[in-house]
Order: sequence, then C-alpha cells, then structure tokens
Amino acid sequence: MKKSKVKAYLNMAKLGARMWKDHGALEYSECVAEDLTGPFGKVFKKLAGVKAGETVVFSFIVYRSRAHRDKVNAAVMKDPRMQPEAMKAAMPFDMKRMAMGGFAELVGW
Repeated sequence: MKKSKVKAYLNMAKLGARMWKDHGALEYSECVAEDLTGPFGKVFKKLAGVKAGETVVFSFIVYRSRAHRDKVNAAVMKDPRMQPEAMKAAMPFDMKRMAMGGFAELVGW
C-alpha cells in the first residue's frame, strides 16, 4: 500500500474493528510496518513486493474457534456497512495484492 494511503486505511480499519467486534470477534488488530528488513528468511518487503513509497499492513482477528470465525465473518459480510460498492470505492490499497488465511494457535501467552 502507498504510504500516503495509511491514514485512509486507518479510517477503514477503525470501521472494520467496530464491525468485527460488534459481531463477536474477540480481538481485532491492524499493524503497519515499522521495519521491513531482517537478517534471514524472506522478509515482508520482498514477500509483498513492496515498491518505493509503499509499506505493508498486517491485520489479524481472534476468534474462539473456526466455527466462531465462520459465524462472525458471515455476519460481517451481511452487515450494511460492508456493502461491496461502498467498500470498493473507499479501498486505499490494491486488493489483488491482499493475502488471507486462517491459522490455529500453537502457543499462546
């Protein structure tokens, strides 16, 4: 995402946080990169194909279980605040570069 779009993304993220929490998500986090370098492995910068003037945003949502996730996400997708045309018009990043997945916790503190 272009660094100049982070403020617009923040506004969208705040709406997302409200929607997911309203529908039962336990936690909702949005993070912007502060360091895209690393001593080994494939760092986010390379993995995401970050170009000059861009940054990476990473988000995660916590649910009780996969069934709870599916229920919450279904409710969010039906929420009037998530209407496709309104969301597309306000999207501050290229959705073709977005990655998604579900993960089970291995270790929790």
